Amino acid sequence: MFIIKQHLMAKSIEEGYEVLIKNRNNMILGGTAFLKLGNKNINTGIDLSNLDLDYIKEDENNIEIGPMTTFRNIETNELLKRNFDGIIAKSVEEIVGIQLRSIVTAGATVASKYGFSDFITALLSLDAYIELYKGGIISLEEYLAEEKVPKDILVRIIIKKVRKKATFKTMRNSKSDYALLNCGVSKLNGEYRVAIGARPGRALVKIIKEKDLIENNEMNKKIDEIVDEMKFGTNMRASGEYRKMVAKVLVRRSIEELR
Repeated sequence: MFIIKQHLMAKSIEEGYEVLIKNRNNMILGGTAFLKLGNKNINTGIDLSNLDLDYIKEDENNIEIGPMTTFRNIETNELLKRNFDGIIAKSVEEIVGIQLRSIVTAGATVASKYGFSDFITALLSLDAYIELYKGGIISLEEYLAEEKVPKDILVRIIIKKVRKKATFKTMRNSKSDYALLNCGVSKLNGEYRVAIGARPGRALVKIIKEKDLIENNEMNKKIDEIVDEMKFGTNMRASGEYRKMVAKVLVRRSIEELR
């Protein structure tokens, strides 16, 4: 349950930002789905719904996703299905149900750095970038590495249009449950970009080169090496030890598929 004392329908991103930084308990509102999982008192909830930030578009170099775009729109969008073997659309298609996916927004998920996010893992595997209103354009990997969530507004998500092959895999206790582990892998120019999330911490990325995978035994050795470098925690969905075993299986299956 969360309580909002005041609601602001922002007329511009600049207005939203000015209100955001006035009070530490002011907050940008997305779909608010995950706010309902905890207790939070919000002084001013800043709504960006009227700023035309719900879009998925492309230009010559990039695909861009607006921060108010819902997971349902991401799931059904033909542009995202056509690019990168549909990894972005696939990453959200099994999250709980259509009702939830119709309100959860891309910007709130990424800006909040949710550790359980399938969407973030898929983006990270593609080496996506984000633009913050004050912080400018930075890589998603760099953003996730920062410990704190900055007092800023996520303006857009940027994916470079390069000819990457990609795949997304996840393990769930039941189809509509949150993932106990997820894995996104992309391949370009003999290099695999491996992202593992729901550890249950924030997603991390490792690089594997094709030349290190000449023989199957070498592949297993390299996968064990990168997964062993990551920390896996225990919660109600799985133990850390089980997550590590699952990670090795999902990474191996992903690389085999892309090879």
